[in-house]
Amino acid sequence: MERFLLIAGPCLLESWELGDVVAEVLAAIRGRNPQLRLIFKASVDKANRSSVRSARGMGIREGLAALAQIKKKYHFEVISDFHEPSQAESFAEVCDLLQVPAFLCRQTDMLAAAGRTGRAVAVKKGQFLSPWDMAHVVEKLRTFGAEEILQIERGSSFGYGNLVVDMRGFRTMAANGCPVLFDVTHSLQLPGLGGESTAGAREYADVLARAAIGAGADGLFLETHPSPDAALCDRETQLPLATLERRLEGYLRLWQATRKIFPPAEPPRERL
Repeated sequence: MERFLLIAGPCLLESWELGDVVAEVLAAIRGRNPQLRLIFKASVDKANRSSVRSARGMGIREGLAALAQIKKKYHFEVISDFHEPSQAESFAEVCDLLQVPAFLCRQTDMLAAAGRTGRAVAVKKGQFLSPWDMAHVVEKLRTFGAEEILQIERGSSFGYGNLVVDMRGFRTMAANGCPVLFDVTHSLQLPGLGGESTAGAREYADVLARAAIGAGADGLFLETHPSPDAALCDRETQLPLATLERRLEGYLRLWQATRKIFPPAEPPRERL
């Protein structure tokens, strides 16, 4: 890829004001880093929260309207996750990319609905899938018309309350012929350890992001918030907005260095 792909924004679109604050900072970062393809991400109606009492966002109608305003004001490509096949068309009216959540990545009706919109599709690898199983997900999306597909690694379940990232998976999924991104912040989750919310280990963000870039990731997916500890979702994994540009500077230097030193890896001939 000629540019480093970054999907970034708040986990939850809590309000128009939050989205605007984050988008303004991201737009400035994009302006100073022409090697970035930066896509603004926010969930407008998050249907996979741990508790029935957890915040879900602005809702589909108001949330998509807010995303449309951000898209127009800052000239961003925008992406959001949908949770039912019937929602795909309405999301595609605003979003340049549709995100298929990890828990739903094998649901044929979800993939069919996304592919048929003609929009690009970013699909999270389920925590329960092996890297080579993503070949079937990509095949389904292509069958239903998706042309631009992004595969996103977000860790694999490891017993109870933890996720691990197999760095060999980036090479395995690259063999499917579409870019592979690393979801930094969701890979930091400690599922089930936060009571009614998901716990996390933000202190390992840079370690995992750098390892993924070194392993061949084409870009990153990450969530950021002006005050993560006060966020209504993923408060233990979102990255502080004020630290984002400094982190990205390091990530971009590493990406540029690895591209110069290492040629693109040949797809593995056998399962790793």
